[in-house]
Amino acid sequence: MTAPQTEKFDVVRILLAILLPPVGVFLEVGLGLQFWINILLTILGYIPGIIHAIWVIVTR
Repeated sequence: MTAPQTEKFDVVRILLAILLPPVGVFLEVGLGLQFWINILLTILGYIPGIIHAIWVIVTR
């Protein structure tokens, strides 16, 4: 019964990753290295930040 709740939360994280990539990564990993990498990628270009955020969410 926990699987549908997890899937719903993944959808929320992916939507946040599209709108605000660092927020999606923060919800997944916290203030770790991946978060700071995503901040840098988002500053350098919004699309690389989105790609990285979705990659982090899907692979964890």
